[in-house]
Amino acid sequence: MPYNKDKQQAFQAAQQGFTDVQHTVNELVLDGGSYGSQLSHLRNEVNEAYQQIENALEVATDTQKAQLQKFKSDIETIVNEVNGQQ
Repeated sequence: MPYNKDKQQAFQAAQQGFTDVQHTVNELVLDGGSYGSQLSHLRNEVNEAYQQIENALEVATDTQKAQLQKFKSDIETIVNEVNGQQ
């Protein structure tokens, strides 16, 4: 049972990391004076989310792996969109 709990905890951490990235993107103010610091915060959130996803992929079930790959793909899309706005 502890192994399954670890899988679930790893997945939930990755899911939370993805949610944090989405929230940070939604908070970006493109024409605000603090855009640079917001962008830096987003980069940190993205890096953390990627790490959490990679960690979770190591122990994930097949169903979780599919969702984790979707999180990863969605984050890549977010990063590309933000980079296009600069």
